[in-house]
Amino acid sequence: MEITEVKVYPKKIVNDKKLKAFVTITFDNSFVVRDIKIIESKKGLFVAMPSAKITASCPECSRKNPVRNVYCGFCGVKLEEFISNNHEEEHRDVAHPINAETRKYIHDMIMKQYDKVLQEEKII
Repeated sequence: MEITEVKVYPKKIVNDKKLKAFVTITFDNSFVVRDIKIIESKKGLFVAMPSAKITASCPECSRKNPVRNVYCGFCGVKLEEFISNNHEEEHRDVAHPINAETRKYIHDMIMKQYDKVLQEEKII
């Protein structure tokens, strides 16, 4: 499997200083992964895979609520009794590499294109 395209969209508005860019990658000209993020941490830049907020349905009104909610945000029913509180994560990766070699390959390709885009923006 080969990454055939990397599109980097640098963050222009600086309301979130840690988020540097959004990225879309294409594998073998046939499979796209969107909403990858380049984030700055204390250790430097890293690539964060796309994720989705984990939700659970309210037993009373059936509306979706974040798993950490104590009360339903729509009808006010207490959710503690219905939703397990042993969720340690509020978000779960939608797509992610399953081995270190693939993770490194994706990271390196994204960072190479990110550096290229930053250089092009400085020239223009």
